[in-house]
Amino acid sequence: MFTGIVTDIGEITAITPGGNQGDRRFVVRTKHDMAPIAIGASIACSGCCLTVVEKGKDWFAVEVSGESLAKTHLGDWRQGSRLNLELSLKLGDELGGHLVYGHVDGVGRIVSMTPEGGSVRFIFEAPAELARFIAAKGSIAVDGISLTVNEVDGNRFGINIISHTQAVTTLGQARVGQRVNLEVDMLARYVQRLLEHGRS
Repeated sequence: MFTGIVTDIGEITAITPGGNQGDRRFVVRTKHDMAPIAIGASIACSGCCLTVVEKGKDWFAVEVSGESLAKTHLGDWRQGSRLNLELSLKLGDELGGHLVYGHVDGVGRIVSMTPEGGSVRFIFEAPAELARFIAAKGSIAVDGISLTVNEVDGNRFGINIISHTQAVTTLGQARVGQRVNLEVDMLARYVQRLLEHGRS
């Protein structure tokens, strides 16, 4: 379980084939102190919950299945790719964003980026099957970042990204056309299911 509050921007330093055919092993450099983090611990990497299989003082390794590579943008990662990192939530930690599970629902893309006052207005496009779970003033995790939706227009939604968020996440280096991992708010998913059940 995570909150969508990014705690470090990591960097891919090595990519090798994983233990099973189609899998990949990524080595990620981080500023986090890895000493207290156990092998088997979960770390959200750009919104995808991954398991630490090896670690050093300032790095950790994860293995990603072919299924996850196909259903997220992790398959796009290259040496030097930068990732939003968040350590798993501990009981008693402050819930600064919203409850994020680290289970990517789909891959969207950045349609446009427009400066607007002290922020940048991002327009994202979501897969059609996810659009019904995205609501104005609701929460969504984009590449593991907890964000508030400004407005929704079909399968597109707008979010203003303030300068602080740009500075401490990978959105500061984002570009139009870039793919992003999306996780819809679980509460919105349950409400939608209740509404659909009520109509049936």
